Amino acid sequence: MSLFVKKSLKQLMADPEEGHGSLKRTLGAGSLIALGIGAIIGAGLFVRTAAAAGAHAGSAVTISFIIAAVGCAFAGLCYAEFASIIPIAGSAYTYAYATMGEIIAWIIGWALVLEYALGAATVSISWSEYANKLLGGRIPFEWCHSPLEKAIIDGVTHQGIINLPALFILLLLSALLIKGTQESATVNAIIVFIKVAIVLVFIAIGWQFINPAHHTPYLIPANAPAATLPDGTLYSYLPFFNHGWGGVLRGAGIVFFAFIGFDAVSTAAQEAKNPKRDMPIGILGSLVVCTILYILFSWVLTGVAPYQDFMHAGKEASVAYAISTYMHGFGWLSTLVTIAILAGFSSVILVMLLGQSRVFYTMSTDGLLPKVFSDLHPKFKTPYKSNMILFVFVGLFAAFLPESIAGDLTSIGTLFAFVVVCVGVMILRKKDPNLKRPFKTPLVPLVPILGILICLAMIGSLALSTQLSALAWMIVGLVIYFTYSKKNSKIGSAGDALPIASDFEKLK
Repeated sequence: MSLFVKKSLKQLMADPEEGHGSLKRTLGAGSLIALGIGAIIGAGLFVRTAAAAGAHAGSAVTISFIIAAVGCAFAGLCYAEFASIIPIAGSAYTYAYATMGEIIAWIIGWALVLEYALGAATVSISWSEYANKLLGGRIPFEWCHSPLEKAIIDGVTHQGIINLPALFILLLLSALLIKGTQESATVNAIIVFIKVAIVLVFIAIGWQFINPAHHTPYLIPANAPAATLPDGTLYSYLPFFNHGWGGVLRGAGIVFFAFIGFDAVSTAAQEAKNPKRDMPIGILGSLVVCTILYILFSWVLTGVAPYQDFMHAGKEASVAYAISTYMHGFGWLSTLVTIAILAGFSSVILVMLLGQSRVFYTMSTDGLLPKVFSDLHPKFKTPYKSNMILFVFVGLFAAFLPESIAGDLTSIGTLFAFVVVCVGVMILRKKDPNLKRPFKTPLVPLVPILGILICLAMIGSLALSTQLSALAWMIVGLVIYFTYSKKNSKIGSAGDALPIASDFEKLK
Protein backbone atom coordinates (compact mmCIF):
# COMPACT_ATOMS: atom_id res chain seq x y z
CA MET A 1 0.00 0.00 0.00
CA SER A 2 1.32 3.42 -0.91
CA LEU A 3 1.89 5.82 1.97
CA PHE A 4 0.44 8.53 -0.22
CA VAL A 5 -2.79 6.80 -1.21
CA LYS A 6 -5.54 9.42 -1.39
CA LYS A 7 -9.12 9.25 -0.24
CA SER A 8 -11.20 10.08 -3.29
CA LEU A 9 -13.59 13.00 -3.08
CA LYS A 10 -16.37 10.62 -4.06
CA GLN A 11 -15.60 8.59 -0.96
CA LEU A 12 -15.35 11.71 1.20
CA MET A 13 -18.84 12.78 0.19
CA ALA A 14 -20.31 9.27 0.48
CA ASP A 15 -18.83 8.20 3.82
CA PRO A 16 -21.04 10.39 6.02
CA GLU A 17 -24.05 8.41 4.87
CA GLU A 18 -22.49 4.99 5.32
CA GLY A 19 -21.62 2.48 7.98
CA HIS A 20 -21.36 4.41 11.20
CA GLY A 21 -24.51 6.47 10.97
CA SER A 22 -24.48 10.19 10.30
CA LEU A 23 -24.10 13.28 12.46
CA LYS A 24 -27.11 15.60 12.64
CA ARG A 25 -27.10 18.75 10.46
CA THR A 26 -28.33 21.36 12.95
CA LEU A 27 -25.97 24.37 12.63
CA GLY A 28 -26.65 27.52 10.56
CA ALA A 29 -24.28 30.37 9.62
CA GLY A 30 -25.03 32.29 12.84
CA SER A 31 -24.33 29.23 14.98
CA LEU A 32 -21.07 28.62 13.12
CA ILE A 33 -19.86 32.21 13.65
CA ALA A 34 -20.80 31.92 17.32
CA LEU A 35 -18.99 28.57 17.42
CA GLY A 36 -15.87 30.23 16.01
CA ILE A 37 -16.02 33.19 18.38
CA GLY A 38 -16.72 30.79 21.21
CA ALA A 39 -13.50 28.92 20.46
CA ILE A 40 -11.39 31.98 19.69
CA ILE A 41 -12.09 34.40 22.54
CA GLY A 42 -10.79 32.72 25.65
CA ALA A 43 -7.46 31.87 27.22
CA GLY A 44 -5.60 33.31 24.25
CA LEU A 45 -7.01 36.77 24.87
CA PHE A 46 -7.31 36.78 28.65
CA VAL A 47 -4.09 34.89 29.46
CA ARG A 48 -1.70 34.71 26.52
CA THR A 49 -1.89 38.47 25.88
CA ALA A 50 -0.28 39.17 29.23
CA ALA A 51 2.20 36.30 28.83
CA ALA A 52 3.41 37.62 25.46
CA ALA A 53 3.50 41.25 26.60
CA GLY A 54 5.31 40.55 29.86
CA ALA A 55 7.99 38.22 28.54
CA HIS A 56 8.59 39.30 24.94
CA ALA A 57 6.65 42.06 23.19
CA GLY A 58 5.66 44.63 25.80
CA SER A 59 3.04 47.08 24.57
CA ALA A 60 3.89 46.02 21.00
CA VAL A 61 1.88 42.87 21.65
CA THR A 62 -0.72 44.69 19.52
CA ILE A 63 1.67 44.25 16.57
CA SER A 64 2.10 40.59 17.55
CA PHE A 65 -1.66 40.20 17.25
CA ILE A 66 -1.63 41.81 13.81
CA ILE A 67 1.13 39.45 12.58
CA ALA A 68 -0.73 36.43 13.94
CA ALA A 69 -4.01 37.67 12.46
CA VAL A 70 -2.48 38.10 9.00
CA GLY A 71 -1.13 34.54 9.09
CA CYS A 72 -4.53 33.28 10.25
CA ALA A 73 -6.32 35.28 7.54
CA PHE A 74 -4.26 33.65 4.78
CA ALA A 75 -4.82 30.20 6.28
CA GLY A 76 -8.49 31.01 6.93
CA LEU A 77 -9.09 31.77 3.26
CA CYS A 78 -7.61 28.37 2.39
CA TYR A 79 -9.72 26.65 5.05
CA ALA A 80 -12.84 28.36 3.68
CA GLU A 81 -12.19 27.03 0.17
CA PHE A 82 -11.68 23.49 1.40
CA ALA A 83 -14.68 23.62 3.74
CA SER A 84 -16.95 24.70 0.86
CA ILE A 85 -15.66 21.88 -1.38
CA ILE A 86 -15.52 19.10 1.22
CA PRO A 87 -18.31 19.86 3.75
CA ILE A 88 -17.70 16.97 6.13
CA ALA A 89 -16.09 16.48 9.52
CA GLY A 90 -12.31 16.21 9.87
CA SER A 91 -10.95 19.68 9.04
CA ALA A 92 -7.30 19.76 7.88
CA TYR A 93 -7.01 15.98 8.26
CA THR A 94 -9.72 15.40 5.66
CA TYR A 95 -8.31 18.01 3.27
CA ALA A 96 -4.83 16.45 3.47
CA TYR A 97 -6.24 12.97 2.80
CA ALA A 98 -7.83 14.21 -0.43
CA THR A 99 -4.80 16.11 -1.74
CA MET A 100 -1.56 14.77 -0.26
CA GLY A 101 -2.22 11.21 0.80
CA GLU A 102 -2.73 9.09 3.89
CA ILE A 103 0.63 9.55 5.64
CA ILE A 104 0.33 13.35 5.47
CA ALA A 105 -3.29 13.12 6.61
CA TRP A 106 -2.22 11.05 9.59
CA ILE A 107 0.52 13.52 10.52
CA ILE A 108 -1.99 16.36 10.37
CA GLY A 109 -4.57 14.42 12.37
CA TRP A 110 -1.92 13.77 14.99
CA ALA A 111 -0.90 17.45 14.97
CA LEU A 112 -4.53 18.43 15.49
CA VAL A 113 -4.42 16.56 18.78
CA LEU A 114 -1.91 19.18 19.90
CA GLU A 115 -4.32 21.91 18.77
CA TYR A 116 -7.64 20.69 20.10
CA ALA A 117 -6.85 18.30 22.96
CA LEU A 118 -3.95 20.32 24.37
CA GLY A 119 -5.89 23.50 23.61
CA ALA A 120 -8.73 22.26 25.79
CA ALA A 121 -6.22 21.31 28.50
CA THR A 122 -4.56 24.74 28.34
CA VAL A 123 -7.83 26.61 28.71
CA SER A 124 -9.05 24.36 31.52
CA ILE A 125 -5.86 25.26 33.43
CA SER A 126 -6.69 28.95 32.99
CA TRP A 127 -10.29 28.25 34.02
CA SER A 128 -8.93 26.75 37.24
CA GLU A 129 -6.84 29.86 37.98
CA TYR A 130 -9.77 32.25 37.52
CA ALA A 131 -12.16 29.98 39.46
CA ASN A 132 -9.79 30.04 42.42
CA LYS A 133 -9.52 33.83 42.18
CA LEU A 134 -13.30 34.13 42.20
CA LEU A 135 -13.37 31.94 45.32
CA GLY A 136 -10.85 34.21 47.01
CA GLY A 137 -7.97 31.75 46.72
CA ARG A 138 -9.68 29.13 48.89
CA ILE A 139 -8.33 26.25 46.82
CA PRO A 140 -4.81 25.46 48.08
CA PHE A 141 -2.00 26.01 45.56
CA GLU A 142 -1.14 22.32 45.70
CA TRP A 143 -4.58 21.24 44.43
CA CYS A 144 -4.97 23.69 41.54
CA HIS A 145 -1.49 23.58 39.98
CA SER A 146 0.75 21.17 38.10
CA PRO A 147 3.56 19.29 39.90
CA LEU A 148 5.91 21.28 37.65
CA GLU A 149 4.83 24.57 39.24
CA LYS A 150 5.85 26.18 42.49
CA ALA A 151 5.44 29.59 44.06
CA ILE A 152 6.50 31.47 47.17
CA ILE A 153 3.38 32.59 49.08
CA ASP A 154 3.85 34.56 52.30
CA GLY A 155 7.43 33.38 52.48
CA VAL A 156 6.51 29.70 52.14
CA THR A 157 7.32 27.64 49.03
CA HIS A 158 4.35 25.67 47.67
CA GLN A 159 4.63 22.84 45.12
CA GLY A 160 1.70 21.85 42.91
CA ILE A 161 0.28 18.30 43.06
CA ILE A 162 -2.73 18.13 40.73
CA ASN A 163 -5.13 20.61 39.09
CA LEU A 164 -8.53 19.43 40.32
CA PRO A 165 -10.70 22.39 39.11
CA ALA A 166 -9.41 21.82 35.56
CA LEU A 167 -10.55 18.20 35.72
CA PHE A 168 -13.97 19.29 37.01
CA ILE A 169 -14.75 21.62 34.09
CA LEU A 170 -13.50 19.05 31.55
CA LEU A 171 -15.84 16.42 33.01
CA LEU A 172 -18.83 18.80 32.98
CA LEU A 173 -18.35 19.88 29.35
CA SER A 174 -17.61 16.37 28.11
CA ALA A 175 -21.00 15.32 29.52
CA LEU A 176 -22.68 18.23 27.69
CA LEU A 177 -21.07 17.23 24.39
CA ILE A 178 -22.29 13.68 24.79
CA LYS A 179 -25.83 15.03 25.25
CA GLY A 180 -25.85 16.69 21.81
CA THR A 181 -24.32 19.19 19.38
CA GLN A 182 -27.35 21.48 19.16
CA GLU A 183 -27.60 21.73 22.94
CA SER A 184 -23.87 22.49 23.08
CA ALA A 185 -24.23 25.15 20.36
CA THR A 186 -27.10 26.83 22.24
CA VAL A 187 -25.11 27.00 25.48
CA ASN A 188 -22.12 28.28 23.51
CA ALA A 189 -24.15 31.06 21.85
CA ILE A 190 -25.31 32.36 25.24
CA ILE A 191 -21.76 32.32 26.61
CA VAL A 192 -20.41 34.08 23.50
CA PHE A 193 -22.87 36.94 23.94
CA ILE A 194 -21.86 37.38 27.59
CA LYS A 195 -18.09 37.32 27.08
CA VAL A 196 -18.09 39.59 24.02
CA ALA A 197 -20.16 42.09 26.02
CA ILE A 198 -17.65 41.97 28.87
CA VAL A 199 -14.70 42.43 26.51
CA LEU A 200 -16.40 45.55 25.09
CA VAL A 201 -17.10 46.87 28.60
CA PHE A 202 -13.46 46.37 29.62
CA ILE A 203 -12.25 48.19 26.49
CA ALA A 204 -14.69 51.09 27.01
CA ILE A 205 -13.97 51.62 30.71
CA GLY A 206 -10.28 50.66 30.60
CA TRP A 207 -9.60 53.25 27.88
CA GLN A 208 -10.04 55.96 30.52
CA PHE A 209 -7.27 54.42 32.65
CA ILE A 210 -4.61 54.10 29.95
CA ASN A 211 -1.30 55.58 31.10
CA PRO A 212 0.66 56.74 28.00
CA ALA A 213 3.91 56.05 29.90
CA HIS A 214 3.10 52.33 29.79
CA HIS A 215 3.22 52.45 25.99
CA THR A 216 6.67 54.09 25.99
CA PRO A 217 8.91 52.61 24.71
CA TYR A 218 6.50 50.63 22.59
CA LEU A 219 8.95 47.76 21.99
CA ILE A 220 10.91 46.31 24.91
CA PRO A 221 14.49 47.64 24.78
CA ALA A 222 17.43 45.22 25.07
CA ASN A 223 18.60 46.98 28.24
CA ALA A 224 15.23 46.68 30.00
CA PRO A 225 15.66 45.81 33.72
CA ALA A 226 15.24 42.11 34.54
CA ALA A 227 11.79 41.11 35.78
CA THR A 228 11.17 39.14 38.98
CA LEU A 229 9.24 35.88 38.57
CA PRO A 230 6.81 34.44 41.18
CA ASP A 231 9.44 31.98 42.44
CA GLY A 232 11.90 34.84 43.05
CA THR A 233 14.22 34.25 40.07
CA LEU A 234 15.10 36.99 37.57
CA TYR A 235 14.01 37.07 33.91
CA SER A 236 16.35 38.74 31.41
CA TYR A 237 15.18 40.64 28.32
CA LEU A 238 18.63 40.43 26.62
CA PRO A 239 17.97 37.39 24.34
CA PHE A 240 16.88 38.26 20.80
CA PHE A 241 13.34 36.90 21.17
CA ASN A 242 12.80 38.70 24.50
CA HIS A 243 12.95 42.27 23.20
CA GLY A 244 12.50 44.44 20.12
CA TRP A 245 11.18 42.96 16.88
CA GLY A 246 12.41 39.51 17.87
CA GLY A 247 10.17 39.77 20.93
CA VAL A 248 7.26 40.90 18.75
CA LEU A 249 7.69 37.82 16.54
CA ARG A 250 7.94 35.49 19.55
CA GLY A 251 4.89 37.29 20.93
CA ALA A 252 3.04 36.51 17.69
CA GLY A 253 3.84 32.83 18.12
CA ILE A 254 2.45 32.98 21.67
CA VAL A 255 -0.71 35.03 21.03
CA PHE A 256 -1.36 32.92 17.94
CA PHE A 257 -3.03 30.64 20.48
CA ALA A 258 -5.64 33.39 20.81
CA PHE A 259 -6.77 32.77 17.22
CA ILE A 260 -7.07 29.03 17.51
CA GLY A 261 -10.72 28.20 17.03
CA PHE A 262 -11.78 29.66 13.69
CA ASP A 263 -10.52 26.48 12.04
CA ALA A 264 -12.49 24.42 14.57
CA VAL A 265 -15.58 25.61 12.69
CA SER A 266 -14.51 23.41 9.78
CA THR A 267 -14.61 20.30 11.98
CA ALA A 268 -18.38 20.82 12.33
CA ALA A 269 -18.99 20.91 8.55
CA GLN A 270 -20.88 17.63 8.66
CA GLU A 271 -23.32 19.18 11.14
CA ALA A 272 -23.93 22.40 9.16
CA LYS A 273 -27.31 22.86 7.43
CA ASN A 274 -25.85 24.47 4.30
CA PRO A 275 -22.09 23.90 4.60
CA LYS A 276 -21.05 25.17 1.14
CA ARG A 277 -22.46 28.62 1.94
CA ASP A 278 -22.24 28.74 5.72
CA MET A 279 -18.74 27.33 6.35
CA PRO A 280 -16.82 30.25 4.72
CA ILE A 281 -19.08 32.71 6.54
CA GLY A 282 -18.47 30.99 9.87
CA ILE A 283 -14.69 30.73 9.44
CA LEU A 284 -13.93 34.20 8.11
CA GLY A 285 -16.68 36.01 10.01
CA SER A 286 -15.48 34.80 13.41
CA LEU A 287 -11.86 35.63 12.50
CA VAL A 288 -12.64 39.24 11.50
CA VAL A 289 -14.72 39.97 14.62
CA CYS A 290 -12.10 38.59 16.97
CA THR A 291 -9.12 40.31 15.33
CA ILE A 292 -10.67 43.75 15.86
CA LEU A 293 -11.48 42.98 19.50
CA TYR A 294 -7.97 41.60 20.15
CA ILE A 295 -6.12 44.67 18.96
CA LEU A 296 -8.30 47.01 21.01
CA PHE A 297 -8.13 44.75 24.07
CA SER A 298 -4.34 44.38 24.06
CA TRP A 299 -3.88 48.14 23.60
CA VAL A 300 -6.02 48.83 26.67
CA LEU A 301 -4.53 46.07 28.86
CA THR A 302 -0.90 47.13 28.27
CA GLY A 303 -1.92 50.76 28.74
CA VAL A 304 -3.63 50.12 32.06
CA ALA A 305 -0.81 47.98 33.54
CA PRO A 306 2.92 48.05 32.66
CA TYR A 307 4.13 44.90 30.90
CA GLN A 308 6.61 44.13 33.71
CA ASP A 309 3.72 43.51 36.09
CA PHE A 310 2.60 40.48 34.14
CA MET A 311 5.82 38.67 34.98
CA HIS A 312 5.42 38.73 38.75
CA ALA A 313 1.73 39.33 39.45
CA GLY A 314 -1.62 38.40 38.06
CA LYS A 315 -0.34 35.32 36.28
CA GLU A 316 -3.23 33.67 34.38
CA ALA A 317 -5.71 36.06 36.02
CA SER A 318 -3.99 39.07 34.45
CA VAL A 319 -7.10 41.02 33.42
CA ALA A 320 -8.68 40.82 36.87
CA TYR A 321 -5.30 41.86 38.34
CA ALA A 322 -5.05 44.93 36.09
CA ILE A 323 -8.57 46.04 37.00
CA SER A 324 -8.21 45.57 40.75
CA THR A 325 -4.74 47.19 40.86
CA TYR A 326 -5.04 50.13 38.45
CA MET A 327 -8.73 50.76 37.83
CA HIS A 328 -9.78 51.92 41.30
CA GLY A 329 -13.49 52.05 41.93
CA PHE A 330 -14.24 49.28 39.47
CA GLY A 331 -13.87 46.27 41.72
CA TRP A 332 -17.29 45.13 40.54
CA LEU A 333 -15.91 44.98 37.00
CA SER A 334 -13.08 42.73 38.16
CA THR A 335 -15.60 40.27 39.61
CA LEU A 336 -17.83 40.51 36.54
CA VAL A 337 -14.87 39.98 34.22
CA THR A 338 -13.78 36.94 36.21
CA ILE A 339 -17.25 35.38 35.94
CA ALA A 340 -17.47 36.18 32.22
CA ILE A 341 -13.99 34.80 31.61
CA LEU A 342 -14.92 31.56 33.36
CA ALA A 343 -17.94 31.28 31.09
CA GLY A 344 -15.82 32.21 28.09
CA PHE A 345 -13.18 29.62 28.90
CA SER A 346 -15.96 27.05 29.17
CA SER A 347 -17.12 27.74 25.62
CA VAL A 348 -13.55 27.45 24.30
CA ILE A 349 -13.07 24.08 25.99
CA LEU A 350 -16.44 22.99 24.62
CA VAL A 351 -15.50 23.78 21.01
CA MET A 352 -12.01 22.30 21.34
CA LEU A 353 -13.40 19.02 22.67
CA LEU A 354 -16.02 19.08 19.91
CA GLY A 355 -13.34 19.60 17.26
CA GLN A 356 -11.08 16.85 18.59
CA SER A 357 -13.87 14.29 18.84
CA ARG A 358 -14.92 15.03 15.23
CA VAL A 359 -11.35 14.63 13.94
CA PHE A 360 -11.06 11.31 15.80
CA TYR A 361 -14.50 10.31 14.45
CA THR A 362 -13.34 10.81 10.87
CA MET A 363 -9.97 9.11 11.40
CA SER A 364 -11.80 6.16 12.94
CA THR A 365 -14.21 5.80 10.02
CA ASP A 366 -11.11 5.62 7.79
CA GLY A 367 -9.70 2.80 9.91
CA LEU A 368 -6.72 4.82 11.15
CA LEU A 369 -8.03 4.74 14.72
CA PRO A 370 -10.03 2.02 16.50
CA LYS A 371 -13.79 1.83 15.84
CA VAL A 372 -14.55 3.01 19.39
CA PHE A 373 -13.80 6.60 18.31
CA SER A 374 -16.61 6.58 15.72
CA ASP A 375 -19.30 4.77 17.71
CA LEU A 376 -22.35 7.07 17.91
CA HIS A 377 -24.75 7.21 20.84
CA PRO A 378 -27.99 5.45 19.80
CA LYS A 379 -30.12 8.39 20.98
CA PHE A 380 -27.95 11.52 20.89
CA LYS A 381 -26.03 10.64 17.70
CA THR A 382 -22.76 11.93 19.17
CA PRO A 383 -19.39 10.10 19.35
CA TYR A 384 -19.85 9.56 23.07
CA LYS A 385 -17.11 6.98 23.59
CA SER A 386 -14.63 9.30 21.91
CA ASN A 387 -15.69 12.08 24.29
CA MET A 388 -15.15 9.79 27.27
CA ILE A 389 -11.67 8.78 26.13
CA LEU A 390 -10.83 12.42 25.39
CA PHE A 391 -11.80 13.42 28.93
CA VAL A 392 -9.22 11.00 30.33
CA PHE A 393 -6.53 12.00 27.81
CA VAL A 394 -7.05 15.77 28.08
CA GLY A 395 -7.52 15.49 31.82
CA LEU A 396 -4.03 14.04 32.26
CA PHE A 397 -2.48 17.04 30.50
CA ALA A 398 -4.65 19.53 32.40
CA ALA A 399 -3.94 17.94 35.76
CA PHE A 400 -0.18 17.60 35.44
CA LEU A 401 1.17 20.22 32.96
CA PRO A 402 1.47 24.01 33.44
CA GLU A 403 -0.35 26.40 31.09
CA SER A 404 2.79 27.69 29.36
CA ILE A 405 3.94 24.27 28.12
CA ALA A 406 0.50 23.11 26.96
CA GLY A 407 -0.22 26.47 25.28
CA ASP A 408 2.95 26.60 23.19
CA LEU A 409 2.52 22.98 22.06
CA THR A 410 -1.02 23.84 21.00
CA SER A 411 0.25 26.74 18.90
CA ILE A 412 2.91 24.72 17.09
CA GLY A 413 0.44 21.92 16.26
CA THR A 414 -2.03 24.42 14.84
CA LEU A 415 0.57 26.32 12.82
CA PHE A 416 1.73 23.07 11.25
CA ALA A 417 -1.85 22.19 10.29
CA PHE A 418 -2.27 25.65 8.74
CA VAL A 419 0.84 25.14 6.61
CA VAL A 420 -0.50 21.87 5.23
CA VAL A 421 -3.92 23.36 4.43
CA CYS A 422 -2.25 26.18 2.49
CA VAL A 423 -0.16 23.64 0.56
CA GLY A 424 -3.27 21.55 -0.08
CA VAL A 425 -5.11 24.43 -1.74
CA MET A 426 -2.28 24.91 -4.22
CA ILE A 427 -2.13 21.18 -4.99
CA LEU A 428 -5.87 20.94 -5.61
CA ARG A 429 -5.84 24.06 -7.81
CA LYS A 430 -3.15 22.47 -9.97
CA LYS A 431 -4.71 19.00 -10.13
CA ASP A 432 -8.25 20.19 -10.83
CA PRO A 433 -8.37 23.89 -11.84
CA ASN A 434 -11.94 23.54 -13.17
CA LEU A 435 -13.38 22.06 -9.99
CA LYS A 436 -16.53 23.84 -8.83
CA ARG A 437 -15.56 25.90 -5.79
CA PRO A 438 -18.44 27.63 -3.93
CA PHE A 439 -15.74 29.76 -2.25
CA LYS A 440 -12.38 30.50 -3.90
CA THR A 441 -9.25 31.62 -2.09
CA PRO A 442 -8.14 34.85 -3.85
CA LEU A 443 -4.69 35.38 -5.38
CA VAL A 444 -3.55 31.75 -5.45
CA PRO A 445 -0.68 30.88 -5.07
CA LEU A 446 0.30 34.19 -3.40
CA VAL A 447 -2.13 33.94 -0.46
CA PRO A 448 -1.25 30.30 0.43
CA ILE A 449 2.50 30.99 0.09
CA LEU A 450 2.27 34.02 2.39
CA GLY A 451 0.27 31.94 4.86
CA ILE A 452 2.96 29.25 4.80
CA LEU A 453 5.82 31.71 5.31
CA ILE A 454 4.18 33.56 8.20
CA CYS A 455 3.17 30.34 9.96
CA LEU A 456 6.68 28.87 9.55
CA ALA A 457 8.18 32.09 10.92
CA MET A 458 5.99 31.81 14.02
CA ILE A 459 6.97 28.14 14.45
CA GLY A 460 10.63 29.16 14.24
CA SER A 461 10.15 31.84 16.90
CA LEU A 462 8.84 29.39 19.51
CA ALA A 463 11.17 27.96 22.14
CA LEU A 464 13.49 25.12 21.08
CA SER A 465 12.09 22.95 23.87
CA THR A 466 8.60 23.38 22.39
CA GLN A 467 9.85 22.46 18.92
CA LEU A 468 11.61 19.35 20.25
CA SER A 469 8.52 18.32 22.24
CA ALA A 470 6.40 18.64 19.11
CA LEU A 471 8.95 16.56 17.17
CA ALA A 472 8.80 13.85 19.85
CA TRP A 473 5.00 13.91 19.62
CA MET A 474 5.20 13.40 15.85
CA ILE A 475 7.60 10.46 16.26
CA VAL A 476 5.13 8.79 18.63
CA GLY A 477 2.39 9.40 16.07
CA LEU A 478 4.40 7.79 13.27
CA VAL A 479 5.06 4.72 15.43
CA ILE A 480 1.29 4.35 15.95
CA TYR A 481 0.67 4.83 12.22
CA PHE A 482 3.12 2.14 11.09
CA THR A 483 2.15 -0.36 13.82
CA TYR A 484 -1.66 0.06 13.65
CA SER A 485 -3.14 2.61 11.26
CA LYS A 486 -1.37 1.57 8.06
CA LYS A 487 -2.51 -2.04 8.55
CA ASN A 488 -6.12 -1.12 9.30
CA SER A 489 -6.63 1.66 6.75
CA LYS A 490 -9.85 1.11 4.80
CA ILE A 491 -8.69 3.26 1.89
CA GLY A 492 -5.29 1.61 1.56
CA SER A 493 -6.65 -1.92 1.83
CA ALA A 494 -9.39 -1.19 -0.70
CA GLY A 495 -6.96 0.38 -3.15
CA ASP A 496 -9.78 2.39 -4.68
CA ALA A 497 -8.67 6.00 -4.43
CA LEU A 498 -9.71 7.78 -7.61
CA PRO A 499 -8.29 10.79 -9.43
CA ILE A 500 -9.66 13.95 -7.90
CA ALA A 501 -10.96 15.40 -11.15
CA SER A 502 -12.97 12.30 -12.05
CA ASP A 503 -14.59 12.27 -8.62
CA PHE A 504 -16.22 15.61 -9.04
CA GLU A 505 -17.21 14.95 -12.63
CA LYS A 506 -19.32 12.12 -11.22
CA LEU A 507 -20.69 14.26 -8.42
CA LYS A 508 -21.71 17.20 -10.62
